[in-house]
Amino acid sequence: MKVLVVEDNEPLRKSIGQRLRESGCAVDETGDGSEGLWLATENKYALAILDLMLPNLDGVELLQKMRAQNSDTSVLIITARDAVGDRVTGLDAGADDYLVKPFSLDELMARVRALLRRTHNVKDPVIRVGDLEIDTNRKSASRAGVPLELTAREYSLIELLAMRTGEVVSRAEIWEQLYDFNQDPESNVVDVFIAYLRRKIEREDKPKLIHTRRGMGYILEERAA
Repeated sequence: MKVLVVEDNEPLRKSIGQRLRESGCAVDETGDGSEGLWLATENKYALAILDLMLPNLDGVELLQKMRAQNSDTSVLIITARDAVGDRVTGLDAGADDYLVKPFSLDELMARVRALLRRTHNVKDPVIRVGDLEIDTNRKSASRAGVPLELTAREYSLIELLAMRTGEVVSRAEIWEQLYDFNQDPESNVVDVFIAYLRRKIEREDKPKLIHTRRGMGYILEERAA
């Protein structure tokens, strides 16, 4: 999943970005509110993490402008402002959750996982597709009880497909959610990672789960024999 982090405290921003990347997320970062709005306008994010006190454009204004542009990105506000009125203002502006500084990165990541599940209307942290299980808390996957050795990006791809089980996910959507703004992957990188996943997930004695919809994208689902 792709996440935008807008936080002007550089050490905190870098720590959050690193933790998100370790979990398999693609991350764009900035410490400037105006640049944050530009990134949010130019890219599709599953989640945005916004500080309230930002230079050039504060977090509430940034959020209001995002919602005015009909952005459906989930938003988690992080701020040192802990008054009830501040929380109400942030939530009324369109935030989905609110976390007061200082906080632990473990709690931040738990809220990130919950918001990402909510975005895709997934309530159970363990997603099951046939005998394939994707544990969104542990960031792990298994098939028929056998753990799958996936890289962070491979896991991120199978989680994205699992969150959209039964739906076609286009190559463009996959590319947008797996790569940072500054990365320039090769044009066939999505097909390459799908091939990697298939080699690790598919079994000769098991039904195929990752299907190609020619000219459209990929779909994860169990199909009747």
